[in-house]
Amino acid sequence: MAAYDLEEQEQLDELKTWWKMHGNLVTAIALAVALAAAAWQGWNWWQRKQSAEASVLYAAVQQAIQAQDIKRSRDLAGELIDKYSGTAYAGMAALLSARAQADGGDVKTARAQLAWAAEIAKDDALRDLARLRLAAVMADDKDYEAALKQLAIEPAASFAPRYGELKGDILAAQGKNAEAKGAYETALAKLDALTKTEAGHSGAYREILQTKLEALGSAK
Repeated sequence: MAAYDLEEQEQLDELKTWWKMHGNLVTAIALAVALAAAAWQGWNWWQRKQSAEASVLYAAVQQAIQAQDIKRSRDLAGELIDKYSGTAYAGMAALLSARAQADGGDVKTARAQLAWAAEIAKDDALRDLARLRLAAVMADDKDYEAALKQLAIEPAASFAPRYGELKGDILAAQGKNAEAKGAYETALAKLDALTKTEAGHSGAYREILQTKLEALGSAK
């Protein structure tokens, strides 16, 4: 029994010695882990709060557009962008409002909102779509070179045919038929490269591209 007591005492002495040497470090590590966990939980809570508040504003943007209150939709989208730019709702609101502004004749605001989404929107697909719509608005405004600059940025494969088509439309409007033909051919090639899942119901769209291409004849 005494032998066990002696052994336990030795182990206790070793533990005390080890703690004197490493106790501060262990305490510091434990504190750091606890603080990191608390910070992570706090960040997640803040993110959820931001997303919930942004979703309410986004719904209000939708309601304003449905009510054809263009000014309110613009103001609400602006508020969402200012306060909740880190959420996906900000990019969606910018695209939604920009279309309403363009339809209402406020091209300047539409371009500004689309330009923001093209650069800052959280989701890659939203940025690609924003650039495509921005280029379309610029083209309607006959700002062709600015539109082509937007389309020069390589999008995700699913957007590539649309980018090529709009590029062809712009070049055709400029009288650059040979270049337009090349853009349509590229759009068709990009469409054909997509899988059936990615392309969806592409048959009708392919016919549109083919018709545009054939309309240019043997342009050189």
